[in-house]
Amino acid sequence: MVITKIDARQLKDMFIAGAKRLDSRKDEINELNVFPVPDGDTGTNMTMTIMSAVKEVEATDEPTMENLAKAISQGALRGARGNSGVILSQLFRGFTRAVKKFDCIDKTCAPDAFKRASETAYKAVMKPKEGTILTVARGMSEKAQDIFEATDDMAEALRQIIEYGNYMLSLTPEMLPVLKQAGVVDSGGKGLMTILEGAYDKLMGVETDEEREEEPQEELPAYGYCTEFILMMDRPMTGKEEKEWKDYLSSIGDTLVCAADKNIVKVHVHTDNPGLVLEEALKHGSLSSIKVENMKEEHHETLFEDSEKLSRLQKEEEENKEKQQQAPPKDVGFIAVAMGSGLKEIFEGLGVDFVVEGGQTMNPSTADILDAVEKVNARTVYVMPNNKNIILAAQQAVELCSDKHVIVIPSKNVPQGIAAVIKYCEGMSDEDNTEAMTEGMAAVKSAQVTFAVRDTTIDDKQVHQGDIMGISDAGLAAVGRNLDQTVLDTIATMTDSDSEIITIYYGSDVKEEDAQALQAMVMDKYTGCDVELHKGGQPIYYYIISVE
Repeated sequence: MVITKIDARQLKDMFIAGAKRLDSRKDEINELNVFPVPDGDTGTNMTMTIMSAVKEVEATDEPTMENLAKAISQGALRGARGNSGVILSQLFRGFTRAVKKFDCIDKTCAPDAFKRASETAYKAVMKPKEGTILTVARGMSEKAQDIFEATDDMAEALRQIIEYGNYMLSLTPEMLPVLKQAGVVDSGGKGLMTILEGAYDKLMGVETDEEREEEPQEELPAYGYCTEFILMMDRPMTGKEEKEWKDYLSSIGDTLVCAADKNIVKVHVHTDNPGLVLEEALKHGSLSSIKVENMKEEHHETLFEDSEKLSRLQKEEEENKEKQQQAPPKDVGFIAVAMGSGLKEIFEGLGVDFVVEGGQTMNPSTADILDAVEKVNARTVYVMPNNKNIILAAQQAVELCSDKHVIVIPSKNVPQGIAAVIKYCEGMSDEDNTEAMTEGMAAVKSAQVTFAVRDTTIDDKQVHQGDIMGISDAGLAAVGRNLDQTVLDTIATMTDSDSEIITIYYGSDVKEEDAQALQAMVMDKYTGCDVELHKGGQPIYYYIISVE
């Protein structure tokens, strides 16, 4: 089948199909994470990014190339999560800029669209690294220039481009030794190819599993009435009678429970015919404590209560926003990203105005950070992402914010973020404070301790599923089966003769007394250091450690 052009309607369908393909395979992509931590999130981040764009795309009832390009670009930019999501959003941004003025995509604009997609994504990353999604995108861009010189068949061209993209993906382990050692290809590149393959299948009319899935429906109770009563039997039932009775109740309902004590039976069943249930029970004795409840009515009442709660929260937020708008803005405000009640309290205690819930286990989107900036009533807002996978999303928020001066301090973890806030000095210029905060966080060594979800090799260390891992700024610092010993081994790689303070933040899965016992061990080993212990409350990671 020869296809010489792709119109806006086709592009819309292809984009949605690619997003659905990614969504269905995000777990496979998550598993390609180099570090076998329980929160590998590339597939999830890319899916949430593209699904944000899908919402905008689906709202375009009469798609043109221009309004579709705007929906894809703006939806992806605002919904971008994690480095992979931001890069994906920039690929869409470059591609849509090249096609938005055309009525359709054909060989006249397609080569430039691929080229601008790759170039825009590369420009968004301060230090582009080969062997990543960027490499795969660039390879397809270069291939597109040659292919469209030889054919005007969009279907054939896309087939060859995708084939070459998968070839480039297969080479990523040779470009990044860490991928080769872990035995995986680049997860971001895999996500990109998954999207394109889904889009191509849609163009070719291939029905996929994703398309066959029905739209999720509101989950209502299967039967309308929860029926409960106590049956006082005239005589014990025979085995045959008991089976026939239960079979009958099961034929007109479900969730059947019959709890018997001699001749007294407590019955619970969901049914659309409570009268028939009671009538049948009366054949075996007398009834008491009868209770019949309309479950569908309860379900709708719950939905109504949820709706009321949401409306109340929205009203409160609007009122708070109105109060903020009425109050004069202060000069400087602070935003930090953190996960865990303890870490939130620590940042708030240091004067941070708003803590965005997120971190390694859940990367907030560009829109989440923009919303936080909106809530902070200040002319200048400092943002501490506290995770290397959130820095790009924060920087993208800066580009999209026009009414405030937003400064991103590129903190890669919570200890760096804390150090940066402490280094802020009122009265200094933004430039001087940015320099001081950046220098302050650079002086902090940090590590996180969690468990491995699969076998692999990292930094020449064998890791087995269930092992405890200490991951420092430099990479995999320690591996072991004992949590306390692995923490001690990790700290040993971070300390030297200049070390003065060791700070330990314990997570939600660690008991306070266990954390205190670990603190005592660290104090015994490092007598020349102050050892501080704080409740972080972070999930997934048993401990976050900093050394200064």
